[in-house]
Amino acid sequence: MRIGVDTGGTFTDCVVIEDGQVKVLKVFSTPDDAARAILDGVRRLLANRQPRSLDIIHGTTVGTNSVLERRGARVALITTAGFEDLLEIGRQARPRLYDLSVERQPPLVPRPLRFGVKERISAEGKLIARPSASELAQLKRRVKRSGAESLAVCCLFSFANPTNERAVVRALNGLGIPTSVSHQILPEFREYERLSTVVINAFLAPRLATYLARLERAVGEGSPLSTGHAALRALTHRRGREPKGFPYQSAGRIYVMQSSGGIMTAARAAQEPVRTILSGPAGGVVAAAWLAELLGLRRTVSFDMGGTSTDVCLLDAQPRTTSETTLDGLPIAIPVLDVHSVGAGGGSRARIDAGGALRVGPESAGAVPGPICYGRGGTEPTVTDANLLLGRLDPEYFLGGEFPLDLRAAERQFVDFLQRQGERSQAHFKSPQELARGIVAVANATMEKALRVISVERGHDPRDFTLICYGGAGGLHAADLARSLRLPRVIVPQNPGAFSALGILLADVVKDVTRSVLLPLPLDGSQSASATRRLLQELERRFERLEHAARVELRREGFAPERAQAERRLDLRYRGQSYELSVPFVANFRELFQREHEKAYGYIHPGRPLEIVNLRLRLGIPTPKPRPRASVIRHADPGNARLKRRPVWFAESLLRAPFYDRERLQAGMRLAGPAVIVEYSSTTVIPPDFVCRVDKYRNLVLRRR
Repeated sequence: MRIGVDTGGTFTDCVVIEDGQVKVLKVFSTPDDAARAILDGVRRLLANRQPRSLDIIHGTTVGTNSVLERRGARVALITTAGFEDLLEIGRQARPRLYDLSVERQPPLVPRPLRFGVKERISAEGKLIARPSASELAQLKRRVKRSGAESLAVCCLFSFANPTNERAVVRALNGLGIPTSVSHQILPEFREYERLSTVVINAFLAPRLATYLARLERAVGEGSPLSTGHAALRALTHRRGREPKGFPYQSAGRIYVMQSSGGIMTAARAAQEPVRTILSGPAGGVVAAAWLAELLGLRRTVSFDMGGTSTDVCLLDAQPRTTSETTLDGLPIAIPVLDVHSVGAGGGSRARIDAGGALRVGPESAGAVPGPICYGRGGTEPTVTDANLLLGRLDPEYFLGGEFPLDLRAAERQFVDFLQRQGERSQAHFKSPQELARGIVAVANATMEKALRVISVERGHDPRDFTLICYGGAGGLHAADLARSLRLPRVIVPQNPGAFSALGILLADVVKDVTRSVLLPLPLDGSQSASATRRLLQELERRFERLEHAARVELRREGFAPERAQAERRLDLRYRGQSYELSVPFVANFRELFQREHEKAYGYIHPGRPLEIVNLRLRLGIPTPKPRPRASVIRHADPGNARLKRRPVWFAESLLRAPFYDRERLQAGMRLAGPAVIVEYSSTTVIPPDFVCRVDKYRNLVLRRR
């Protein structure tokens, strides 16, 4: 049995596919120990089942949260002498050009923990100077005295020749400290980005390795797992509760979602935790791409609104992958899906700032204490509380009725908020409902800006795209955002609140490998034909070596490398440019580059020589994908699915709207707004100017009248 698990800021979602049917379960996350919520959710999802084996495919936020909260290992950095301060100097790029008071976050490695080694490799990979044995012995003593918990080794031009880096690693081996080495993590040029990526990996490695080891022990040691199992006790003793064991006959395995949209083993994730930075959002994008292919949609935008953040990604046939991303101002150069995130979710807290303006997020109530209406100690108004006050959430049907919401508590705290903050506010909200409308409007504006960043600001017309909406809170806001951006259609899939967990379950096994080569490409023409042919043969040989090494690693990790499908790409640029574009390594890659360059920058230089910067190889082993059964379209009356009528606020109008049970809606049914559709994992609001149709796969399709 394979179970997909997505750990979010508020809920942990578990998904399993049985007999072609998707079954989901949501449990509250446990921020103090994410593994406890996972074990509880998996146990409840298994119920009385006894599978022969159990695979858990996990999307984790441990890495992301560790960087944002600066709760990682004490890292010692070893680099080329004279470059110890590169981590702090960076690119000298200002986050806000005209702000003279910008305060940068301190580097992950303080100055006393940065050590220089007298070594040098030329830009062409020539060995110029080796570190001496006495210097390496002294370095080992200094690192040992520093109290470092993790090591990052990044020498100048080691991507071209790792000889000196290997010598440093050999000298420090006896310390027994986890070590992140740049020529293994990211053998690419651009020293600062490579250095930052390796330092982040070292910063995360001990914490993520410990977390994954504990989780893997709990599902992989001995059989059957019982209530008294020592690993389970170790995970839960602080709370005095022990989840029951998982009765299966053979050991379970843990896989982890990568930021690039593929999965890897827990062991590899422990060694390269930097690849899990956008683990959770990547799962949703994978599921959106699968659904778009199923429905025959080429241009879509994924919109994932959860409890803490909203993640959006533009898909033009396939989601775009980038190696230029940042987290909390720190560059990360590993391949990631091009997801744009903003701090607007169901748990985003409202406040009045110093200027008297209403702000929403990025601070979140999280799972503990959570929104006010959860009754877990929250006192600050959130987006979820606002939707409840506006009638858009049914307090009796949250999580299928398993967790009723406290409407009275939310109303009391909104009144108290108005009394405390009303005098400072420029808006002067007259009632809790008016404040709730303001909170929803501000959250919508933040999410609309995120959607514009990935579409309008990149030259795409939103009117050409379909919005695929998911996440526990996505359906509450999707129609309003579609109206603002003139998106023609919104699709809400089944089980939207656990859609990212489904994507994690559907993700392929992926291994990404890169190498910087910095090779000039001869100009087209008869005189350079032989030089071009020799270069292409050399590229082919290099790709073959990369692919052979990657397949060996896949076999070592327990996969069948013969099943892996290879995708080869080149990073190209005009000689002298600072940045490059990625194109497939095919016969007409020159023409593809010119086409991509004109699309990105609006011009091309046909006679200018090109340079090949990086070789990129992706090996993917496909996982089984479910094919949902198409239902027969029947134009039936949705009246049988109606639960009740309640007053709901739409903009400034209070209208009585019917509430429908999504489980009872059949393919072909049409609903005219205003209406609200409730289900276990989410709620979908249909405004008065929208209509909703249930398609043959029982997706909700919303369009403006």
